[in-house]
Amino acid sequence: MYSRGMSTPERLIESTRELLWERGYVGTSPKAILERAGAGQGSMYHHFKGKPDLALAAIRRTAQELLATAEAVLTGPGTPYERIEAYLRRERDVLRGCPVGRLTMDPDIVASDELRAPVDETLDRIQELIAGIVEEGKELGQFGPQVDGEEIAATVLATVQGGYVLARASGSPAAFDAGVRGLLSLLRS
Repeated sequence: MYSRGMSTPERLIESTRELLWERGYVGTSPKAILERAGAGQGSMYHHFKGKPDLALAAIRRTAQELLATAEAVLTGPGTPYERIEAYLRRERDVLRGCPVGRLTMDPDIVASDELRAPVDETLDRIQELIAGIVEEGKELGQFGPQVDGEEIAATVLATVQGGYVLARASGSPAAFDAGVRGLLSLLRS
């Protein structure tokens, strides 16, 4: 499953990331992590203080990757509208859901300030980027002066996260796509 060159701590982090996405925090047992990582018993405790420490490393990695992907699209070429459109239409595994957004539905992660922090920071940063793009678009006359950057940014994130939920509930990415098309039509007006 993992390359031979991958270190044990890396295999543990990657296994935990996958399991958190699939099962949530409670469903991610140390035994399942070790099995998926192909690591021996005690490996987790040799490299990490325990499950919370390993989960934090996994959550940070997931958050960093999501943010890097979002930043690449949102700071890329194009007009403000085109960059928001590119973010909304970027390739995603819609039926699997957002690896960061799913963490917000996990009561154990939400209850822990430490585990929740990378999630909050990532979503806040993406929202800041989008709000800045909207303000840039207003200055260029692409968006009307009545448009509020922070409100539009919140709407974009709500559309993406809600789109994941609707797509998973229906078993089809069509609901996600419909939400994106609807939001883009509102932004064009």
